[in-house]
Amino acid sequence: IHRDTQTPVRTPIPTPVRTPIPTRRRQRYVEKDGKCNVQHGNVRETYRYLTDIFTTLVDLKWRFSLLVFILAYAVTWLFFGLIWWFIAYSRGDLDHLEDHAWTPCVNNLNGFVSAFLFSIETETTIGYGHRVITDQCPEGIVLLLLQAILGSMVNAFMVGCMFVKISQPNKRAETLVFSSHAVVSLRDERLCLMFRVGDLRDSHIVEASIRAKLIRSKQTQEGEFIPLDQTDLSVGFETGDDRLFLVSPLIISHEIDERSPFWDMSRQQLEKDDFEIVVILEGMVEATGKRGLGDTPAHPGAPSPVSAYGRTGWSQAPPSLPPHGRPPLVPAGSPV
Repeated sequence: IHRDTQTPVRTPIPTPVRTPIPTRRRQRYVEKDGKCNVQHGNVRETYRYLTDIFTTLVDLKWRFSLLVFILAYAVTWLFFGLIWWFIAYSRGDLDHLEDHAWTPCVNNLNGFVSAFLFSIETETTIGYGHRVITDQCPEGIVLLLLQAILGSMVNAFMVGCMFVKISQPNKRAETLVFSSHAVVSLRDERLCLMFRVGDLRDSHIVEASIRAKLIRSKQTQEGEFIPLDQTDLSVGFETGDDRLFLVSPLIISHEIDERSPFWDMSRQQLEKDDFEIVVILEGMVEATGKRGLGDTPAHPGAPSPVSAYGRTGWSQAPPSLPPHGRPPLVPAGSPV
């Protein structure tokens, strides 16, 4: 209270300000949608892609696959249509269109358009009955057999490519959901790195197995620098816990012991170190019997939102990990 006025004076109390955890934008080795962020450069032997043309076509994007699918049929129809027109032109059938006594190679073929339509009818086995080959044209009979055989091969190849591309189990990974954050916490008095994974569909993933990879730069004792070294993170391979019965959400745990690459890391090292954890879930789709693959990366120091695909990220640096001895007590579920 002020002495002169005897009126109360209120002093505002400063509110605490939370300092956000600094995040670093890093270039991912594996994107959140499962695509590897690796570009091949200086590839000289590009012909190797053509030696396995079927896999090359399956790996193409949908717009290019549809373009190849359309071109494969259009080119064969135009090619054989041109040959049918050339046979009619060389025999003189186009000069005797009104001569009913003349026996052409193909009845009612009066130009390139009709030859192109006859080629489509032959390869697709439509058979309208208006244009038909006669028995007085041996070269036409040979061409008919050749187009029928080649057309069957094109159908088998292109329909096979489209069927394999449609039935790929890549989209099945969209309903495999990973937890939004990984945490470091005590479980049975052991410091563990944990995250959760679940399946949204009623159809199960058969023979599901999970593994984790730590990707970071490494320098050997001889001085060799390995930019993208891959180290396995044990998630239960020794005990069989990596084989999952994924009918409900499960917590996957990696024990941070002497064999773990995180054993000698402190909190400060985790904040400064640049690495990535890639979690790979593999199994067989029950509905189709095909092997499916779902993966998600994790970065330290960068939060990740949850989506339909599932993401696993880091919310902040974990508590200090001792180089030796028993780990410190950490509240259960404290975020990493």
